[in-house]
Amino acid sequence: MMASMAGRYAAALFELAKDQRQLEQVESDLASLQAMLAGSADLRRLVLSPVISAENQAKALGAVLQKAGISGLTANFVQLIAKNRRLFAAADMMKAFRALVARERGEVSADVASAHPLTPEQMQLLSDTLRTSIGKNVRIDTRVDPNLLGGLVVKVGSRMIDSSLRTKLNNLKVVMKGIA
Repeated sequence: MMASMAGRYAAALFELAKDQRQLEQVESDLASLQAMLAGSADLRRLVLSPVISAENQAKALGAVLQKAGISGLTANFVQLIAKNRRLFAAADMMKAFRALVARERGEVSADVASAHPLTPEQMQLLSDTLRTSIGKNVRIDTRVDPNLLGGLVVKVGSRMIDSSLRTKLNNLKVVMKGIA
């Protein structure tokens, strides 16, 4: 992970945040930024567009960050990656940063895709099941994928558990084609 450009930026941010005892604040700020990116197509376009100059991206992001209450180390980091024309990799940087924080805490991250948003009870049950299976605390990142129809797809490290209805139906289709 650290060999990638996003990994190097994330490692630098992690070390600075750790040295300044701001890991929780930076993690919270990055989660807010990620939520804003997920919720706004215009913001994603601003971040990903190679046509918009670095200066204009930095100005616009500065205003967005100020409005969202994101300042200090996180705001400086975002301004730096805007200046260096690395905003296209911001999502990978945030993911790598979360992985470093999780490793620091002795946690494992799990990416979970579900057909519908999970209830707090379902999240707790999933967390408990993963903790028992893996033997470590698990931080769960969820996303909704309506294409799954039902069930879950859980990725923990290099392991993937796919119990989605879509996969089960596709497997059934393959089996039925083999019979005919």
